[in-house]
Amino acid sequence: MASHIVGYPRMGPKRELKFALESFWDGKSSAEDLEKVATDLRASIWKQMSEAGIKYIPSNTFSYYDQVLDTTAMLGAVPDRYSWTGGEIGHSTYFSMARGNATVPAMEMTKWFDTNYHFIVPELSPATKFSYASHKAVSEYKEAKALGVDTVPVLVGPVSYLLLSKAAKGVEKSFSLLSLLDSILPIYKEVVAELKAAGASWIQFDEPTLVKDLAAHELAAFSSAYAELESALSGLNVLIETYFADVPAESYKTLTSLSGVTAYGFDLVRGTKTVELIKSTGIPSGKYLFAGVVDGRNIWADNLAASLSTLQSLESVVGKDKLVVSTSCSLMHTAVDLVNETKLDSEIKSWLAFAAQKVVEVNALGKALAGQKDEAYFAANAAAQASRRSSPRVNNEEVQKAAAALKGSDHRRATPVSARLDAQQKKLNLPVLPTTTIGSFPQTMDLRRVRREYKAKKISEEDYVSAIKEEISKVVKIQEELDIDVLVHGEPERNDMVEYFGEQLSGFAFTANGWVQSYGSRCVKPPIIYGDVSRPNPMTVFWSKMAQSMTPRPMKGMLTGPVTILNWSFVRNDQPRFETCYQIALAIKKEVEDLEAGGIQVIQIDEAALREGLPLRKSEHAFYLDWAVHSFRITNCGVQDTTQIHTHMCYSNFNDIIHSIINMDADVITIENSRSDEKLLSVFREGVTYGAGIGPGVYDIHSPRIPSTEEIADRVNKMLAVLDTNILWVNPDCGLKTRKYTEVKPALTNMVAAAKLIRTQLASTK
Repeated sequence: MASHIVGYPRMGPKRELKFALESFWDGKSSAEDLEKVATDLRASIWKQMSEAGIKYIPSNTFSYYDQVLDTTAMLGAVPDRYSWTGGEIGHSTYFSMARGNATVPAMEMTKWFDTNYHFIVPELSPATKFSYASHKAVSEYKEAKALGVDTVPVLVGPVSYLLLSKAAKGVEKSFSLLSLLDSILPIYKEVVAELKAAGASWIQFDEPTLVKDLAAHELAAFSSAYAELESALSGLNVLIETYFADVPAESYKTLTSLSGVTAYGFDLVRGTKTVELIKSTGIPSGKYLFAGVVDGRNIWADNLAASLSTLQSLESVVGKDKLVVSTSCSLMHTAVDLVNETKLDSEIKSWLAFAAQKVVEVNALGKALAGQKDEAYFAANAAAQASRRSSPRVNNEEVQKAAAALKGSDHRRATPVSARLDAQQKKLNLPVLPTTTIGSFPQTMDLRRVRREYKAKKISEEDYVSAIKEEISKVVKIQEELDIDVLVHGEPERNDMVEYFGEQLSGFAFTANGWVQSYGSRCVKPPIIYGDVSRPNPMTVFWSKMAQSMTPRPMKGMLTGPVTILNWSFVRNDQPRFETCYQIALAIKKEVEDLEAGGIQVIQIDEAALREGLPLRKSEHAFYLDWAVHSFRITNCGVQDTTQIHTHMCYSNFNDIIHSIINMDADVITIENSRSDEKLLSVFREGVTYGAGIGPGVYDIHSPRIPSTEEIADRVNKMLAVLDTNILWVNPDCGLKTRKYTEVKPALTNMVAAAKLIRTQLASTK
């Protein structure tokens, strides 16, 4: 029985690619050095999968930034501002699109479906000229073949590429991105021809937009695209891969009718209804079913017995020789290898499987289907499943009762937001267009070393507290010198906004090397929620009170909200996600109340990932938004009117959930805006009324580029065209931890100068 992996983590088991990228960007290493690291990592990945017995091994899933940007490069769809003159796209143009440069901003970045992975959004127009400008897919196939590994080259499918794109600035609203299909298909044909000439026998097109609610004309685009590609694909086995949700019945019908397609890949973990659809509708005769039964988005060991049962039930539909065992999606969304976790609790470790272990699980299931079941391996898996179900450390009756008692109240603050803002202004006395930052300040090498040494017990707690206090004092002084109105302490004690809280909450476990790519070189290490969640002790009160004692200006208490902690963790899969979220909300509520009691007047509860968790199907939106927004309100429903509650959201499309954002009932929301061409502002132009404080980001912190005072002032004026002066805040898009002080200080200087400039202009017009 054959086995398949949709995709694999790129960063390496110890983030080798991250460090190579950052060294290259900083000018400390050459392009050749970067390529050497990448080549070694790819070789290691292909070898690992080959030795594990995987038949269908992917290539072209490795990327320096993301697979959509790679496709933009392949198609030569470079926006004019990057002054690309044709030919093969090199590092300079590629990374300028991703990160911006000294003269032009980066392209928009947004979340990849409902994951914490990001992609660079293509900017297209009727004038976009396409050309075959990156031969990466072919070169990586040849690279693997030279190592003796015959791979399945993976391309982002042409229709999904267009549906994930956006119209460039200034393009008529009537412009349809799908009208460009005929312009990009010739390049896909060129790529396919080169892959065939190189010896490829399979090709995988990722068309994940098929799981979304698509209109009839969008479904028709799939039919016409693959009909047009059919002759070019002749002689190749063609796999169309979907993931992250159920495929709707109409989309399933379209998919299984596509011309020239040999195989269909489905996520049967998040797409449980698809199993029944396959059974009731069937698969066209002679076609392959790539059954994604091993979860590519979580770290729990697969329930092999249950997966085997599902696979056996599908055998009668497609035939034994046409069923391929696969992962539900790319394994890039999970950690790399459990073997690197030498300090993880042995019981919890027995419940887990990272990417390397999932490859083994896929192969074991394939062998079992073929009558070569490894009884010892399956028995050990069954024992681990039973251990997890019965472990006393998973369940906490007191926490479960407290969460159950939440039913029956919407946990909304009693006073309307307009009255609260008046009470808060009397206490805080802030100027018009108050300035603030989102939370973190640059994480220097010295700061990382201090945390690392304290964790390794190489320095005392006293020395650690002294070092962090010194860093907080530095950050406070910088903000005071810049004349920022509402300060932050810079979060020097935190490596990660979720990991920090998870370390202090019960029910969480942590890895040493469980890194997952978020975008580019940015990696996160999601905590593992294995049991019921509670807060044994205060988590941030000590540092927040210390910071507030250093300044007369308001100091924000900085917390991560329950929905973001949930969405940025590996979450237990033995109870509904909303139940876990309510438990986290109760823990954060205790922290909010302790901060208020400690004299903190402004408390920010970040919900950066609330939009990210929105289900891909509209029919599921209302239920998710109801419990997600409710969870946020639980955290702060008990504070006084004079305590100002902020929240923050970043890098997603918020326009479709703006009413749920209003329903969160925060006093102030800071929200990403600059990198998405101020798309957020359009919602207010279209008549949505927002009465709370709002700070749409005035500059992009994910780019090293420093915006001028005039540029920021222009952005603020655009905001004032649709938002009232008395509710507008001025702030960056996101936290500053990934930037350097040489970038942060001038950018914030210009931001404050822009706010003061417009205050003066507003005062003169009164």
